[in-house]
Formats: sequence, structure tokens, C-alpha cells
Amino acid sequence: MSAGPSEIVRNNVKEKLARGEVVSSITVRLVRSIEIARIAKTAGFDSIYVDVEHSSLSLETTSQICIAALEIGVAPFVRVPSTRPEHVSRALDGGALGVIAPHIRSAAAAREVVASAKYPPFGERSMGGALPHLQYRSLPAAEANAAMNEATMVVVQFETADAIDRVDEISAVEGVDMVLMGTNDLLADMGLPGQYEHERVREAYSRTIAACKRHGKHVGVGGLATRPKLAAEFVKMGARYVSTGTDLAFLLAESTARAKQVHEIALR
Repeated sequence: MSAGPSEIVRNNVKEKLARGEVVSSITVRLVRSIEIARIAKTAGFDSIYVDVEHSSLSLETTSQICIAALEIGVAPFVRVPSTRPEHVSRALDGGALGVIAPHIRSAAAAREVVASAKYPPFGERSMGGALPHLQYRSLPAAEANAAMNEATMVVVQFETADAIDRVDEISAVEGVDMVLMGTNDLLADMGLPGQYEHERVREAYSRTIAACKRHGKHVGVGGLATRPKLAAEFVKMGARYVSTGTDLAFLLAESTARAKQVHEIALR
């Protein structure tokens, strides 16, 4: 007996979040090959997100990385360069299990992302035929669409004070799964660049987590890769997704440490 669509496409991140577990993620900005998916798996990450907003990665490369991650149970997400429908749908058709929509500051903007990411009756996403998520199988449209709607996550990113002020109405939008805090841009918008320990940061996280709890949504920590204690504080508050940093940052940090090690040996 062949497997049905809901058995073929699984989103391990969505499943872990539903159990109240904490999810780890690595951001891809530098690596252009599918090996990054296996590296993420070996390292123990639950998810990768390909950052197309802040990189020159092509749609083709993004799709290849997403498909490779799909095959090994590491949920692939794409931070799209904008919330235009074609950016959202092409990222998802290419293999992503979710989109991270930047610069969301209103419920109307969040609803537009949901409409682009979900098939009817929950959205307006166009049916493009066989999908990598379903192993390119030809399956009944109703079943396939339902399975994809269930597996696909919509993540809206808060990067402005306006978004925090409207957190209750945005987090109430049906189809939004998670709010990801963009702490760096949020601080800049508040006129507090680099002031991670400022009380307004804690207030923003507290308000967002409380609102998301009321509406059954999850909260993600972003922009705090170099401040693990602060990230841990927000996880204690109730955040359940942690963006740990980029492939570029990890490579640079380890390379710098190794070079320093050799320089110190030379001075002995």
C-alpha cells in the first residue's frame, strides 16, 4: 500500500514545536552546495533557513539546498527577499517547508503572506504540479494540497517597533505559525543599535511571547547569535525557535581561532 501525502511530507520543526520543544536553526548565506544540509544534520540542527534577503544565493541553489535538507529530515525554510507572491510561492515550490517573511508590521501584510503560501481554501497559492516535498508523485489534488498546507509554515519577522505595537493583531492572523524576532533591526528601528541588554528589548520579547501564547503561535529568537545568555532568557520566557547564526559567521569564527592558535604557537 502506497503512502499518502500526509505521510510523505513531514515538517520536523512543526512537530517539535507542537510538543513544546526548542528548535535550533542555522542560517545559510555563504555555502552554495547541498553539503550544507548534511553538515547541519551532522551538527544536530533541526532546521536550516536559506537567507535570500541578505545574500546573492540564486533560486536554483536555494532549491537544491532545500531539497537536500528535505531528504534527511532537516526542515528547510527560506527568508524571501520580499513578500511578493512570486517570491513566496517559488521558494515553496522549490522545496522549502516554510517562508520567513521579513519586515512585517501589520496584520494585512501577514495575511498577504499566508495567501501566497497556502493553497485554497486557506490561501491563493497556485498549484504548480509535482512537488519535491511529495517526491514528485502524482497525487489527488485535494489530498496533496491539504498535506502541503499542514506541513508548510508561515513565519513573520518583527523588525520594527510598529510590529511590536501591533503584535496582538498580527499574531491573531490565521495561518501565521510563528513570529521571528529580528533583534538587530528592531534595535536599530528603536534608535538603540547594538544595545541588546536594553529593557525595551526584554519588553518587546515579553509582549510578543504573551500575545503569541494567547493566539496559539510560536516565537523565534533571531539576531542574538553572539548573546546566548540573552537567547536562553527569552527561551525561558517561552520562545521555542532559536536562530543560532550563519554559516559565514561560524566559518569565520573557527578560522580566526585556528589562525590565532598558530600565531600563538609561533610566539612561544
